[in-house]
Amino acid sequence: MIFPTIEFAAFFVVVMAASWRLMPRPRLWKPFILCCSYFFYGYADERFALLLLASTVVNQATASALGRWPHRRILAVGIVCDLGLLGWFKYYGFFALSVDRTLERIGLPAPFPLLQVALPVGISFFTFQAMSYLVDVRRGHIRPTKTIDFAVYLAFFPHLVAGPIVRAGEFMPQLAAPRNPNQVQVTRAVFLIAGGLFKKVALADLLASQLVDPVLNTPSQHSSPEVLVAVYGYAVQIYCDFSAYSDMAVGIALLLGFHFPDNFDRPFTAASLQEFWRRWHMTLSRWLRDYVYIPLGGSRAGPRRTYANLLATMTLGGLWHGAAWTFVIWGAVHGAALSTERWWVGRRPHLHGTPPLVPDAVTMAATPETTVAGLTAMTPAAMTATAVATAPGGAFTVARLRSHGRAWLGRVAVFHFVCATWVLFRSPDLGTAMNIFVRLFTAPGPAPMVTRTVLLAIAAGLATQMVPKNWWLHAQDLFSRLSMFGQVVGIVAFVLLAHTIVGRQDVAPFVYFRF
Repeated sequence: MIFPTIEFAAFFVVVMAASWRLMPRPRLWKPFILCCSYFFYGYADERFALLLLASTVVNQATASALGRWPHRRILAVGIVCDLGLLGWFKYYGFFALSVDRTLERIGLPAPFPLLQVALPVGISFFTFQAMSYLVDVRRGHIRPTKTIDFAVYLAFFPHLVAGPIVRAGEFMPQLAAPRNPNQVQVTRAVFLIAGGLFKKVALADLLASQLVDPVLNTPSQHSSPEVLVAVYGYAVQIYCDFSAYSDMAVGIALLLGFHFPDNFDRPFTAASLQEFWRRWHMTLSRWLRDYVYIPLGGSRAGPRRTYANLLATMTLGGLWHGAAWTFVIWGAVHGAALSTERWWVGRRPHLHGTPPLVPDAVTMAATPETTVAGLTAMTPAAMTATAVATAPGGAFTVARLRSHGRAWLGRVAVFHFVCATWVLFRSPDLGTAMNIFVRLFTAPGPAPMVTRTVLLAIAAGLATQMVPKNWWLHAQDLFSRLSMFGQVVGIVAFVLLAHTIVGRQDVAPFVYFRF
């Protein structure tokens, strides 16, 4: 972690108190929050802060030039600089090593020196935000902002190291508008932070330490039942870990007067892979859609081109997550599955009874050129199925039962597909991933690592997916009615419970810090 937990809590309390004192005076508040954000980012290594500063200067200069001359070549220069920065720090070693091994097989010397390049925390996130800023300026969606405003946007510490990916068009209007401390959604912010802390400490870290890391790091030493439960456990771990960070980032931003977009929406309830990517890491999904998939052509050039665009977009999304072939293959597998699912639904629309107008998938499958106001018109067959399903009598009940049955089968299938592909995501190399898959079917035996504690943690993580949103809203309302003393006691008890469950003094680094 950039900050240990206790140090970050102290840092944030000081920053929040001073921030609200300076908020009515923007000329003081902006330099203050910028210095705090740079201090936060440079706490582990001051060179990271210099890198962030360089990215800010280059991108702001490019945006200012685009504001005067919105030419593609100027945009290309800025994008090349951003990708070059990302490529050097994140992908140079992967590229050089891959070329070296390929040439070694055919007896040629390596053309690149193999250097150890330190990966700055969160470089993928702030680079993607910078690129979206340039593209939006070029498209005329936003105007170049003041340098100080852009610097605050890019460095704002709640989302700096692991998202959510906040676009300039979402952040800049809030920076310009006055913020009132009396209008801060304190209850929602507290719920998000406390809930995120619980998911991180009591579920994600517990699963990692007591099951996932011991089993998946050395799969050859464990039985098939242990490997199977560890695969399920990792799916719950990565969800609880990353959604916890996102929830806490949104909550911390709320306490500072800013609204961030949500990043997760119960992804394991998805009945299709399209829907899963509409619910998982939503800000990245929308980024890939708007800045990769649609510019590639979206679905405008026919089915084959659409499938190719889906495959290319998801493969690039996999590479974004990490410089390893496991990430590339993970993204390509999801792209191929999305293409297959889209082809299947197109051939059998009568099996997918939906309302007359349904939101198309936010990720990859939906593009402005195929939708009307974000909605996709139903085919005649689907309209007929809907008419039958809503007719008086038993037809409605039968159709509804069939629809629910298909939905649950879809949820089970999607969940297991996602769990299987997480093996690639987590494995350091293809050999380890293949070993895990082989051990799933070839190592019967006892499962001492599968304890009641880890099974309860997996069940609890999955149960969070099933809680309706209105229940959380009702709980927030009840919490807000408590006295200040009651709220403090409740929060302290909740944190102590999380600490007691996991039995650790330190919180492990968030999974997405390495991306």
